[in-house]
Amino acid sequence: MNSVLVASNRGPVSFTVSDEGALIMKRGGGGLVSGLSGVAKSNGVLWVCAALSDGDRSAVRQAPGGRLDQAGYDTGALRMLDIPPATFHRAYNAVANSTLWFVNHLLYDIPNAPLFGTRFEREWESYRDYNGAFALALAEEAGHEARVMVQDYHLTLTPAMLRAERPDLRIAHFSHTPWAPPEYFSLLPDEVAREVLEGILGADHAGFLTERWAQAFADCCRHLLGAEVSGGGVTYEGRTTNIGVHSLGVDGDSLWQRACEPDVESHMAALREQTGNRRLIVRIDRTELSKNIVRGLLAYREFLAAHPEWHGRVVHLAFAYPSRHDLPEYREYTAAVQRCAKEIEDEYGTEDWDPLILNVNDDYPRSLAAYRLADVLLVNPIRDGMNLVAKEGPILSDRCALVLSREAGAAAELGGDAIVVNPYDVGETARALHSALVMDEDERLRRAASLRRAATALPPEKWLSSQLDAL
Repeated sequence: MNSVLVASNRGPVSFTVSDEGALIMKRGGGGLVSGLSGVAKSNGVLWVCAALSDGDRSAVRQAPGGRLDQAGYDTGALRMLDIPPATFHRAYNAVANSTLWFVNHLLYDIPNAPLFGTRFEREWESYRDYNGAFALALAEEAGHEARVMVQDYHLTLTPAMLRAERPDLRIAHFSHTPWAPPEYFSLLPDEVAREVLEGILGADHAGFLTERWAQAFADCCRHLLGAEVSGGGVTYEGRTTNIGVHSLGVDGDSLWQRACEPDVESHMAALREQTGNRRLIVRIDRTELSKNIVRGLLAYREFLAAHPEWHGRVVHLAFAYPSRHDLPEYREYTAAVQRCAKEIEDEYGTEDWDPLILNVNDDYPRSLAAYRLADVLLVNPIRDGMNLVAKEGPILSDRCALVLSREAGAAAELGGDAIVVNPYDVGETARALHSALVMDEDERLRRAASLRRAATALPPEKWLSSQLDAL
């Protein structure tokens, strides 16, 4: 039985099926995986996750009890859950990504959405079943008085369900997203809002990336549940859940080691051949609605319009990797990114200068190469729990100037040395890009050094330890 367990929707690896029918394993995607995979593997933590694809399900069905490490895979201790595809789809796409994500990132087009009716009730039942599958698996795998760390908005109900199964366990829940203020969170049906809050309050410890998000959660508990909030905790129905702020940083040494491998070096050479010795403005994001990619491109367009002296001297590398293409809003957003990029290329491109290079094919080594070459890193989300891109870039480029949205959680730590912008203000962002490009070299190096120190202050191992200590 295991003494420390981590539960999350996405796991540290994923599987695809080759044309010959063989299973091919690769690193899982997303910021949570980046932050936790090395720590979990090196510390013997059992990771419980869901099978996301047909390849994942094939791997699970060939593994004893879903334990991939016991089927010969080099994953660290890992159990993957084969949740029925229809249940998973409703829980993941309809509830987690189309409802809870939209609420906590304040993304709804309020005159038209959300709309809750009988269809949503069926989807919510699947979300309950999905959370119940995790609770059952954790209850089966956990040793007596084990510590269990449940991750993110996909699994808000799991702590209370797990506590009902195994009251001996010490349970933490961590939110990697922002948290909405009460007046926005209450867009959810009343019973659903209560269930989410009560689910997290089933934990002994609820963690957040910044004080701002922790306070918003406590405010929701006070206003929507009538809970008592005091002294760093929320007391509800006779139980107190401690609230903690644990800012997730980057393991700088590990990131540098990976960024110096041959595949990254070859991508650097290819990018340099493509861009010459021009200055590089870099952004690396998934095409999530919250990442604000279109406004970032429009800001670059305004910068080019205002500063013809930079024509031919700068290139914007925009790596926007498709995300959640099961959802129509995300497919359309990716298309909007591509349309905007083409308009910039058509307007400003010349025979010997591509002002913008957009790439929508996920390629981690190429992203690391772009970080290393960056003169400016643009991170302008509408709202973000933390944003590890803002921390990874300055680690890999010692002269990277960071243009950072004030709505990213990372702004609480990095704002003093970044150029902070209102993500809705395209004109301000355009001016910030110019300021970043013309920044004095000494100031650029000084700021980058300070950003590196802040980015590596609480690497994943310390981040995990701080929450385990809280239990």
